[in-house]
This record gives sequence, C-alpha cells and structure tokens, in this order.
Amino acid sequence: MSANSPPTIKCNVVTHYIEEQSEPDSQRYVFSYTITIRNLGKGSAKLLSRYWLITDANGKRLVIEGEGVVGEQPEIKMNEEYTYTSGTIIETPLGVMQGHYVMGIEDGETFKAEVSPFRLAIPNILH
Repeated sequence: MSANSPPTIKCNVVTHYIEEQSEPDSQRYVFSYTITIRNLGKGSAKLLSRYWLITDANGKRLVIEGEGVVGEQPEIKMNEEYTYTSGTIIETPLGVMQGHYVMGIEDGETFKAEVSPFRLAIPNILH
C-alpha cells in the first residue's frame, strides 16, 4: 500500500422491480439498480472492475465480474460522485446482491470499495 490511505468510497443503491419485463410464471424477475459511488477521500479514484455475487431466494448464486461498469471506467475525483444504472434477472421474487469495485489511485495502487448487500424484491413481498 502507498503511504497515503486510499480514498473513502461510499456507495448508495436504489433498486426497482421491472414488472413489464418480468415473467413470474417462467421464474424470471427483472430488477434494475442505480448505484451512486461517492469519493469522500483525498485524490481521485478510477473504477477499474466490478465483482457481484447475486443470490436468489432458492440459494442459487451467480457471480458477475468484469471491467468497469456499463462500459465505462469512470474516474471519480475527490468529493465527486458517479451514478449508473444496470440490471439483473433472478429466478425468485426476492434476492440479495453484494460485491465490490476495484479502484485504482494515482500511484498505481488498487483497493476494494465494498458494496454492502442490498435486496432485490418485488413490491410488497416483505411486510
């Protein structure tokens, strides 16, 4: 690690069930998620890659890994944020998604920015 601590990255997630694209009779539930990544540290950080673990209510797990997000590797400057929307399909009306981003800083070091688990759920399934 470098002498400087890596930037502090905070992620906020908002999910939506996309009813018109879902087919519950075929065990197809479509969700979008909008993530805002905020850099609260010193210096800028570039989002290099992502890792997601998606688990449905049956315990089925799907791992998604790849470069950047939505075709981009954004550089997020100090006190700035980057927001994007993506989506996923699971076989149950309830699931959980969690993961991290690998971020790069100016000296070439990398660090993980964790994304806390968030729920994928059709409306009114949980009371």
